[in-house]
Amino acid sequence: MNANLKLLIAAVVGAGFWAGLTQITSNEKPATTEKHPLYWVAPMDSNYRRDAPGLSPMGMDLVPVYDEASNSESEKGVVTISPVVINNLGVKTTKVQLKALQNNINTLGYVQYNQDEMTHIHPRVEGWLENLYVKAQGDKISAGEPLYTLYSPQLVNAQEEFLLAVNRNNNVLIRAAKARLESLNVSAEFIERLQKNKQIMQNITFYARQSGIVDELNVREGFYVKPGTSMMSIAQLDEVWVEAEIFERQSSLISVGLPVTMTLDYLKGKEWQGQVDYIYPALDAQNRTLRVRLRFENKDLELKPNMFAQVVINTKVSKPQLVVPKEAVIRTQHQNRVVVALGEGRFKSVEVQVGQTNLDETVILSGVMANESVVTSAQFLIDSESSKRSDFKRMEMPAAHASNDVTSQNATVNGVINAIDAQTRVVNISREAIQKWNRGPATMNFVLASHIEVNSLVKGQTINFTFSIMNDDFVITALNHVEIMDHSSMQHMMDEEVK
Repeated sequence: MNANLKLLIAAVVGAGFWAGLTQITSNEKPATTEKHPLYWVAPMDSNYRRDAPGLSPMGMDLVPVYDEASNSESEKGVVTISPVVINNLGVKTTKVQLKALQNNINTLGYVQYNQDEMTHIHPRVEGWLENLYVKAQGDKISAGEPLYTLYSPQLVNAQEEFLLAVNRNNNVLIRAAKARLESLNVSAEFIERLQKNKQIMQNITFYARQSGIVDELNVREGFYVKPGTSMMSIAQLDEVWVEAEIFERQSSLISVGLPVTMTLDYLKGKEWQGQVDYIYPALDAQNRTLRVRLRFENKDLELKPNMFAQVVINTKVSKPQLVVPKEAVIRTQHQNRVVVALGEGRFKSVEVQVGQTNLDETVILSGVMANESVVTSAQFLIDSESSKRSDFKRMEMPAAHASNDVTSQNATVNGVINAIDAQTRVVNISREAIQKWNRGPATMNFVLASHIEVNSLVKGQTINFTFSIMNDDFVITALNHVEIMDHSSMQHMMDEEVK
């Protein structure tokens, strides 16, 4: 036996000895359990997670994330920061308060006439305007002032009938003729004077029944008018309306009688106090806003119609609720979070349900408790780190979109491999149509599950595979059949996709 053979035998025997010694030692003292990563995450984007090592979309190596927390579920997602880093980041905290939130509504409005006090002037007979005492829109009118003089054959005939009844001293005819004159808008003073002097007037003057401002003037002297003619409008300014619009989400805060404070740009420092007079029953279909009518005294006539105004509606104080500063809430598409300070440099990002919000504060319906400390500055940096290993995942499908039927998220189809990226385990495949989803053929990227060997796939292969929708990714979970596809079949599938 030569020397080399002796050395080989000695090596084999020695290896068996040490193997046995190792097995004995392991039976006597368990080896330390090796930590396994929970998942891998992109260094620059904590939302990008994978079940295996690889590269991020920016080409950087994925970073493993270990379960560094203790066995307690409450410790998941806890981030520990040294006092020096906390000071450098400028971390600020505040207490969750239990208090009533004053949620005033700030909006814009425009001044209008009080429609309750507006009068429209229409003639009740046909005729011609002989005199018009109102010359321009905006003129002030006092009650009892003349408005216009009208010549009308109907009024002349009505006077003749009245005098005929008076001359016959027939009370029945007198009452009927007098009622006709009153229906034609002739004043009681004119009828009394006619009955006394018995002189028929060819032109009759009509007078204002209330004071106000002429809002519209649609006629001039010499116009021919008839009952359908809108001659003028008289409005009052002692009290005005202000119409404002509020958002749909604020409609539950509004009720009739709430106090309102109004300011105008042209009178700085002056405020008008009013109240909510009416809430319109329907929303604007385009703007999704609700109109409210406000009422203000205007004895000095400083409020002019069509002026813009800044309005603050003082809503009722709500019952005490949990309140945090508005900037403490981190809002995302599917979730709202706050970062809770646990003490001793420990922080955790937790999900919360938010309620009403004003300019400075937000109501928290669930997720935190009174007197807990929440971070109000630099919370985004802490949240990014805490979310990597917290007990909730930002990339999970929202409950409203998740399906109770797991099979509805799986599909089995045929496809042709166009490209393979071995590092990221992404495969570009031209797949067939998916009938149960009503989806036509498409070319798209799929991610290989960790148990599938990427080296088993070759560009140009035809595969029958099953994939699932996981965290917004299309993950191939099973390869059912693999074969080489000829060029004509591949071209046919590509043509079907183009169609």
